Amino acid sequence: MRYNDPSPLELRIISQRFDLPNSVSVDTYLANDGYVAIKKAVGMTPEAIIEELKASSLRGRGGAGFPTGMKWSFVPRNTGKPTYVICNSDESEPCTCKDRLLMENDPHQLIEGMMIAAWTIKSNKGYVFIRGEYRYLIEIMERAIAEAYERGILGKNVFESGWDFDLYTHTGAGAYECGEESALLESLEGKRGIPRLKPPFPAVVGAFQSPTILNNCETFSAVPVILRNGGAWYAGLGTPKNGGTRLMCVSGHVNKPGVYELPMGFPFERLLNEVCGGMRNGKKMKALIPGGSSSPVLLPSECEGLLLDFDSIAAKKSMAGSGGLLILDEDTDIVAVALRTIKFYAHESCGWCIPCREGTTWLKKVLTRFHDGAGLQGDIDLIGELANNMLGRTFCALGDAAAMPTAGFITKFRDEFEAYLQKSQGVRASELTAVPELAAV
Repeated sequence: MRYNDPSPLELRIISQRFDLPNSVSVDTYLANDGYVAIKKAVGMTPEAIIEELKASSLRGRGGAGFPTGMKWSFVPRNTGKPTYVICNSDESEPCTCKDRLLMENDPHQLIEGMMIAAWTIKSNKGYVFIRGEYRYLIEIMERAIAEAYERGILGKNVFESGWDFDLYTHTGAGAYECGEESALLESLEGKRGIPRLKPPFPAVVGAFQSPTILNNCETFSAVPVILRNGGAWYAGLGTPKNGGTRLMCVSGHVNKPGVYELPMGFPFERLLNEVCGGMRNGKKMKALIPGGSSSPVLLPSECEGLLLDFDSIAAKKSMAGSGGLLILDEDTDIVAVALRTIKFYAHESCGWCIPCREGTTWLKKVLTRFHDGAGLQGDIDLIGELANNMLGRTFCALGDAAAMPTAGFITKFRDEFEAYLQKSQGVRASELTAVPELAAV
C-alpha cells in the first residue's frame, strides 16, 4: 500500500505496480512485465549488461551515488572463488523510508534485479539483508522467494540457461552501522557488525572473502526496467550523469509528506509547492535537509533553482544521500534539531574507532548542556571544532555522518546558537541577582 496519495507529477517507473491488487504476488508481477528482463539477460553477455547500466547513468540509491555499471564492472569473475550478490535493505538513515515500500509492494522486482546482477557476475547465491525493525518485510520477501522457487524462476537451471541461483533473506539486529557495506558483510557472516578497513573493497573481497556485488534495494529494483527499455531510455528520464527516477521521501512541515517517484533533477521548488502542497499552516521554509539526517543543511536561498540530483546538491556542499528530504519551517528550533541528530549518531556508533566513539559522545554532551541552558561562551566554537576534527578520521562514514550536519548547523545558524547562549547567560545572571544576601552573623 502507499502511505500517501500519488501525485500526478510522479513518473511511475519502479513504483508502477504499487497500486495493483495483490501487487506482491508472482502472478501480478508476471502479468505486468515481470521476469521479462532476466529472460533477456540470460541471453546477453555480462559485458553487454554492464554497458547498458553504464549507458543508463544509474547511480547507487543507498547514499553514495556511485555509478552502478562501473561498480559491477569491478567484480572479477575468474578468481576461482564463489561470487555473491547482496541487497542492502538495512535502511536506517533517518528521514528515509522507500526501500520498505519496494519490498512491501513489489518484492519480485527486487528479486529480478538481484538475479540480473547474479547472472552478470556468475553468482549462484544471494542475500537480502533487511534491518531488524523490518521483520514483517522478511515474511513478505520470503513468501515472494518461495513463489519464485515454485515457478522455477529461482533454483536450478534458471530459464534453461544452465545457471543455478539461490536467494535468502538475512535480518540485521537493528543497528544503523550495518547499513555501511563492510559492517553489513561482517554481520552477514555472523560476526559483530563493525566496519572493515578498505581497500580491499567488497567488489574484490566481499562476502566470505569473495567478490561481491552489494547494492541498495532501490538500485536493484531499477535494473529490470533498464534492461527492458534500454539504458539510453532510462538515462533520458533524468539529468546528465543522473539517470532515471528516484523515490524521494519527504517529511517535515509540508502539507503532503510522503514518498514520491520523480525524475532525477526534479526542481525542489516544484516538489515543495506542487507535489507536497507547500508549507504547512502557511509558514515560511527555514531549512532543507536534502538527503537523510547525515546531509548538511541548506538554507532557503540555497534551494532557489535547486535540482534534486546528486551533482546539483553536491554543488551546494550537501548530499542527495538516501533520498530523504526533511523540510523545516520558520518556527523550528535548530539547536534542538542538532541535538536530536547527534543523539542518534552517538547511540548508533559501533564504538570501533576513537574519533567516532568519543567525538559523537562529546558532541552530545556539549549540545545537551547548551540546549538545557548551561552553555558556556566557548561552546559554539567547541562544537564546530569537535565536528571538524571527526571528519575523515574514522573507519567508516558514520563519523562524517554525525560531523557534517553538526558543522552545517553551526555555520549556517550561528545566530540561533548565539541567541541560545545569550538567553541562557541572561537566565543565569538573573538567578544570581535573585539570591538573597546572607544575614549578618
